[in-house]
Amino acid sequence: MVRIKSSVSVNNEHFKERDRTTNYYYAKSGLDGLFVNKTNFTFTKSNKKQNIRKMRILQEHQLDFIDPSELLRPEPTFADKQLSKFRDYSIDENDPLKERVRQTYRLMHQNQTVDFVRSRHERWLKFNTLKATVRQALEKLNDLIDESDPDIDLPNIVHAFQAAERAREEYPELDWLHLTALIHDLGKIMAFYDEPQWCVVGDTYPVGCAWGESIVYRKDSFEGNPDGENPLYNSKYGIYKPNCGVDNLMMSWGHDEYMYQVLKHNRTKLPDIACKIIRFHSFYPWHNGGDYEHLTRPGDDETKKWVLIFNRYDLYTKSEKIPDIDALWPYYQTLIDKYLPGELDF
Repeated sequence: MVRIKSSVSVNNEHFKERDRTTNYYYAKSGLDGLFVNKTNFTFTKSNKKQNIRKMRILQEHQLDFIDPSELLRPEPTFADKQLSKFRDYSIDENDPLKERVRQTYRLMHQNQTVDFVRSRHERWLKFNTLKATVRQALEKLNDLIDESDPDIDLPNIVHAFQAAERAREEYPELDWLHLTALIHDLGKIMAFYDEPQWCVVGDTYPVGCAWGESIVYRKDSFEGNPDGENPLYNSKYGIYKPNCGVDNLMMSWGHDEYMYQVLKHNRTKLPDIACKIIRFHSFYPWHNGGDYEHLTRPGDDETKKWVLIFNRYDLYTKSEKIPDIDALWPYYQTLIDKYLPGELDF
């Protein structure tokens, strides 16, 4: 669910319904069944059944906008869950969280085809959706709650600063890495412009070749995807040449690929490795599952090394300790001015 302040419009629609305990309005997310909140609260909008539905509200979890690729990660230093509970993609139809994650991946795997990805390139790589500075984009995305852990309610901007500060602590001399951590999720801004959740968030993988064995829900989640029946796309190499390199893969569409393309289009001064970190940080079947090695080439190991370094900041810094964002802005504004100044075309 997209939770918005009363001044924000989503899908060109203002909804009058309001949760009076939080003073937040609620708007369509683009995927059926995404409306949940802490309180037992239901509401409808007359004559707008296609836009807002009667909702049963779940009490245990507040889950406004889940990025499944950031859920239940295997890091013992983050949270107090048993190690066996991390990265748990087992199927339990009675568990609303697990079922929601599974259905997100089901829609992704069913619909992310070569033709679909090309259509998203046609839609988004004109870079004519909006103009915004990095700060404006971060603050806009702040209206979108990305709750990757069901027990923590983190606006995206808080997570962005937590990740950036962790990178700054470990590598104080690499200011480009600090900014990379700050902006890595900016591609999720697509969620405000009619893109459904399954093509904004989640683990990514290349289209146009056989799907990797370590992809979550791999066994039956791709049923109905026409590329699986297309001999041009369903072989080990598909449309690619052996050892073509990960840079030459057509990745499934999501916020990673989009933000990478935004950076390149706007001629960022960030080093190329920063752009690759953003592009591949959700490519778990490769950098975590060991798939697609037959498509890699010399140099890709360096990319993988930095992606794995970065993921420590991305996935495991979420906590209820809130950074002093106002105090931190001046430092990060100097990095924005250095590497991504002015308005960007999104």
